[in-house]
Amino acid sequence: MSNPRRNFLKLGAAALGTTAASAIPATAQSDDRDTQKARFTGKVVAITGATSGIGAAAARLFAAEGASVTFCGRREELGEQVAEAIRRAGGEVRYIHADVTRPEQVQRFIHETVDTYGKLDIAFNNAGEVTFKPLHEIELEEWEWIHNTNLRGVFLAMKYQIPEMLKAGGGSIVITSSQHAYATRPGGAAYASSKRALEALAQSASQDYAERGLRINVVAPGITDTPMFRRATGQNEAAVARANSIVRGG
Repeated sequence: MSNPRRNFLKLGAAALGTTAASAIPATAQSDDRDTQKARFTGKVVAITGATSGIGAAAARLFAAEGASVTFCGRREELGEQVAEAIRRAGGEVRYIHADVTRPEQVQRFIHETVDTYGKLDIAFNNAGEVTFKPLHEIELEEWEWIHNTNLRGVFLAMKYQIPEMLKAGGGSIVITSSQHAYATRPGGAAYASSKRALEALAQSASQDYAERGLRINVVAPGITDTPMFRRATGQNEAAVARANSIVRGG
C-alpha cells in the first residue's frame, strides 16, 4: 500500500516548483515589478498570521508595492524580524503582537492599525493552524484549537475589520482557505472542516456587504513550502528538498 504521508510530501514537492517562487517577495518575479510597485500606494493593509510563511510573504509584497502594512502573530521575535526586513527594504510596516483566538487582542490589533494609519482598506486574514490524524485520535483540545484559530479567528478579525472599512466607504477582505476545503487526505477532519467553513463564512458575508462597497474573497492555496507545511508532514527542509529532487528526476 502507498504511504499517505509520503504521497502528500511528493505532491507538495511537485508543487514547489510553481508555488515557492511566487512566495518570494524580496526580488521581482518579472520585469513588470516597477510598473506594479505603486499599485497599493495610499492603502492600509492589515494581515493576520504574518510572522512566517504566506503571511510574511504577503506583508513584504504589499509593502514593496506602496502599502502601509500592519501584521500580527503570536511569535514576537519572528514578527520583529519580518518587520525589520521590510523596513530595510524601504517599506512602511508595524508589527503588533496579537493572538487571533483572543477577541481583545484582535480588537486591539485593528484599533491600533487605524490609530496609526487613519483607516483600513485591505485585510488579509491568513492566520491558521494544522493537524493531521485520524478523527478518533483527535483530542477535543486539538479540535478546538484548530477551529478557534482557523475559523473563529477569521470571524473575530472580520468582526473588527468590517466596521472600519465601512467607515472608509468599502474595502477588500481576503481569507486564506486551503485546497483541503475541496479535496482533503486521510487525517484532515479538523483542518479541512475548518477551511471548508471559511468558504461559507465568506460567501455569506460577501452578500451582507457587497452593496456597501466591501468585497470578501477566499483564496485556496495548494501545497506551499512553508514552516507549517513541513510541520504538518513531519518533514524538515532537507527532506522536502530530497523529495523535490526525486519527483523531478534529480
